[in-house]
Amino acid sequence: MNPHFNRRTALHAAAVGAAALGAALLLPLAAQAQANYPDKPIKFVVPYPPGGGTDVVARIVQMRLQAALGQNVLIDNKGGAGGSLGTDVVAKSAPDGYTVLFTLSSHTINPAIFPKLPYDTLKDFEPVGLVASLPQILVANTAVPVRTVADVVAQAKAAPDKSSFASVGNGSPGHLAGELMVIRTGAPMLHIPYRGGGPAITDVMGGQVPYLWVSIPAAAQHVKAGKLKALAVSTVKRSAAFPDVPTMQEAGVADFEVDSWYAMLVPAKTPKAIIDKLNKALNTVLAEPAIRAQLLEQGAEAVGGTPEALGKVIAAELPKWAKLAKDANIKAD
Repeated sequence: MNPHFNRRTALHAAAVGAAALGAALLLPLAAQAQANYPDKPIKFVVPYPPGGGTDVVARIVQMRLQAALGQNVLIDNKGGAGGSLGTDVVAKSAPDGYTVLFTLSSHTINPAIFPKLPYDTLKDFEPVGLVASLPQILVANTAVPVRTVADVVAQAKAAPDKSSFASVGNGSPGHLAGELMVIRTGAPMLHIPYRGGGPAITDVMGGQVPYLWVSIPAAAQHVKAGKLKALAVSTVKRSAAFPDVPTMQEAGVADFEVDSWYAMLVPAKTPKAIIDKLNKALNTVLAEPAIRAQLLEQGAEAVGGTPEALGKVIAAELPKWAKLAKDANIKAD
């Protein structure tokens, strides 16, 4: 028998044994970490600036989630590139449950308009749960002489060079709503993308842009204060927060519907036990009447549900928005 062969065989066996022992030792540590989760603050990455709808909804559930999880929940606003910059931060974070993406439905729109994202919308994330759903709302600067959607369309056709609408960014639900309005009405309107609802609202109230399509939470307080004029909502049903504001279909624009939602996701490979803890905490918070009332005050309806339900929504919307982006020729700048 070759003594060198025996020695190599023995060394290989020892290495394999050491690796197996190391893996065996790590398993209890990983299980303990999951059992103790969370044992430090959790960071919610909101991929939009402060003041926008996503930020508003995140802060409504933040405090109660802290109580449900027994740890601080810190909000980190990372706006830019239609939400994809902050989303990429989460995609590349450790899958340990301490970095959570709190985003909106442009998560499923961005793949249709950005030629190449730095992450895979399906493969790089695990769904935690839907938080809320809501319509987009069309608002105008109070000095603009319009009262209805028909007035907006007439004005845009009469003076195309003076007609534009803002949104929280390319690929946002508001962007899609505005482009769908252009397609359905034939009104020529230029899209002005912003890096979040806060900056967009500031400019519309300041008169730099006449119109804005945005989520209701971002605009609600300004509409109620008379600083913005509400003209229509994007869903087929009126918003409970603004029951006097007509839908686009009621305003005469046929075949018009754009829903939007807020949700929580974590990096791929996050252990199921951690996802289940986050999901349970989220559903506990969303069942609280006070939280549901706060969301509804902002025009958002609490949803909740399982991670699998959110996964189905994401999978269904990716091809839907891809078709609309192609039909409307929507592309990232």
